[in-house]
Amino acid sequence: MTPDDLDRILSSEDPLEPSSGFARSVMAAIQDEAAAPAPARFPWLRFLAGLGSSGVMAASGTALLLRCEPLLRSLAPATPEIGYATAAILVSLGLLSLPRLLARL
Repeated sequence: MTPDDLDRILSSEDPLEPSSGFARSVMAAIQDEAAAPAPARFPWLRFLAGLGSSGVMAASGTALLLRCEPLLRSLAPATPEIGYATAAILVSLGLLSLPRLLARL
């Protein structure tokens, strides 16, 4: 469509009218939207409870870590071995969950 065609259509005396089913389809869409159930509300109470419990867990973990500092200092010579054991456990758990992850693909 060229600009001349558009000018000719808009300057013509014939009134522009929508197609016969346009108003009906718009009204049907509006009624469908009005009949749809309201969206679920955000669970603010659960969110705040989870946020509070996370804060309590972080504070208690910090207090426990500060309380156990002498124990951690006595384990300092064995730190590399504890790190290796932790890494081995994490790798083993990762390899254990690998078949389930591949089955989902």
